[in-house]
Amino acid sequence: MRIRTKRKNARRQRLAASAFTGGVAMAGILWLVLHAGTGGERLDASALAETGAGWPGRMDVQNGTGAAITGETSAGGAGGAGGAVAPGGAGEGGKAPAASGQAGSAGGAGASAFPSVADVKPSGEESPILVRVYLTKEKRVERVPLEAYVRGVVAAEMPASFEPAALEAQAIAARTYLLRRLWLNDRTGVPVRGADVTDTVTHQVYRSADQMDQLKRNDADGWAKVEQAVRQTRGLVLVYGGAPIEALYFSASNGYTENSKEVFPMQLPYLQVVDSPWDKEDSPRAKETVEMSLSAFYRKLGVQTLATLTGVGKRPAIRIDAWTEGHRVRTATVGGKQLTGDQIRKRLGLRSAAFDWAVSKNQIVITTYGSGHGVGMSQWGAEGMAKAGATAEQIVSHYYTGAQIKEVSKLRPEEAEPSKL
Repeated sequence: MRIRTKRKNARRQRLAASAFTGGVAMAGILWLVLHAGTGGERLDASALAETGAGWPGRMDVQNGTGAAITGETSAGGAGGAGGAVAPGGAGEGGKAPAASGQAGSAGGAGASAFPSVADVKPSGEESPILVRVYLTKEKRVERVPLEAYVRGVVAAEMPASFEPAALEAQAIAARTYLLRRLWLNDRTGVPVRGADVTDTVTHQVYRSADQMDQLKRNDADGWAKVEQAVRQTRGLVLVYGGAPIEALYFSASNGYTENSKEVFPMQLPYLQVVDSPWDKEDSPRAKETVEMSLSAFYRKLGVQTLATLTGVGKRPAIRIDAWTEGHRVRTATVGGKQLTGDQIRKRLGLRSAAFDWAVSKNQIVITTYGSGHGVGMSQWGAEGMAKAGATAEQIVSHYYTGAQIKEVSKLRPEEAEPSKL
């Protein structure tokens, strides 16, 4: 018994020492990253790459499934029609929120093995935080400094022709969105191991280093505007309760943004309804009309009766039951089946849940207002505010209620309020 007891005690001591060593190592990484600001000594980016730590506290889970909150994808895209990624134009808006408070997987179920990796070397002014972006078409991971990643997102998500203040607001939102994912170790939506985000609308549309070089050659002025917007906001993120916020954004509103609880299974105090009248003046997506047959309408919404299948008999009734505070459809009844406005938007492929409809014989005409889920910052609204003389700080303060701008280097995980995540 004594021998066994001694062995158990020795084993406990070894485990305790191991845990202590690991805790000290993690604390060291945490301190270095958070204190690697604009001044003083900086943590070399290559060191972060070697440890795999894009943000303190990262723990790469190689298997298991990420806890995705929603199937909603797309990081915005105020750009022109067609959803070109060139610059600005990720298409219909609204990225999926991070899996709040949960450690995501390194790619979810069935994630493939580590793809090839290409590093983009940081300049002297780049952030020490590295972002690992999975380039979907090229099937490889590109590791870039945080600010280089933000440049790639701004160039892809918003037209370079937008006002400087709007581009700066986009840079702050894009940086915040990424930092929150790293903060929560959220890896949902990433199909491979060894990456933090993809370059698609699942997270934020991103122009790779090669694409940014091409942009610089083909549109030097546009590239310079994007570069300046990112430089002007370098290291700035939006926080609430001491933690980076869920900086959702979308293309264009119907005149109002939406409360997060109406679209996603979460209620965040900084994602509330605010007015956004500027969208209607400039956005090409302010209003759109879609016409389809009633049979297609019913089929897409999962309503099938003898009348919908044959066109004979009384067709199922359709009506809008309730509206949200953001003037979008909350619920509607189609053939006795109640659906949310967002469900209808997705199933019918509508740009917005702000819609009305009219039936004419065997056709239904649906008119939508705005584009995207409506939660967070409206990109066309940001452009309108910028044209009216608003600064980037005023823009993000308007769309993210109660959020504050803070430097990445001054974030303190121990100060974050769990209830605010």
